[in-house]
Amino acid sequence: MSAFLSPSDVAALLLSLKVALVATLWTLPPGIVIAFVLARFKFPGHSVLNGLVHLPLVMPPVVTGYLLLLAFGRNGVLGSALEACCGLVFAFRWTGAALAAAVMAFPLVVRAIRLSIEAVDKRLEDSARNLGAPPVAVFLRITLPLSAPGLIAGAVIGFAKALGEFGATITFVSSIPGETQTIPSAIYALIQTPAGDGPAFKLVLVSIAISFIGLLVSEALARRVARP
Repeated sequence: MSAFLSPSDVAALLLSLKVALVATLWTLPPGIVIAFVLARFKFPGHSVLNGLVHLPLVMPPVVTGYLLLLAFGRNGVLGSALEACCGLVFAFRWTGAALAAAVMAFPLVVRAIRLSIEAVDKRLEDSARNLGAPPVAVFLRITLPLSAPGLIAGAVIGFAKALGEFGATITFVSSIPGETQTIPSAIYALIQTPAGDGPAFKLVLVSIAISFIGLLVSEALARRVARP
């Protein structure tokens, strides 16, 4: 790998994988809860919640990044509070890149999981409740296992989105080599230089390879979960 990529490219690759993995882990728990609420409950404000969840998809990523900077920057309400109480800093740190990637990936994760939950036969859930199973047990033992292919799809889609996120990330945390420079921002920086086309193309090939491997793994996991 070191013969194919420069040390800075390797650093960008490893950081991208780290950011994408952390972003995916951050989005899955709330994504499952929100997807279940949207799929199984109708309530005043349902459309508002659905709209808020999908808002990052329709807003320019730069706007999302700027809003994150206002909220989670060192002078932001949430950013200053988190730094004071927990020592957690997002602005211009890799954690901020993971947060921006998670926000951008969240709508896709929720949508994939929601569609899978909606495909689960509600009569199975109703039968379990009629037999005395508490709601949490119904969710954990029936709804969640039967919607597992959607969870896998959501995780893979979220990981891919986080891996390729650029606009919100570079606005929120800039592109600092070794700290916040991911593969997309590294490619962008390289193509701005006269001799950067070759190194940029190498990173493009690596990105394609990672994405393709992710698809193969998700297909294999989905088949294994669906196997009776």
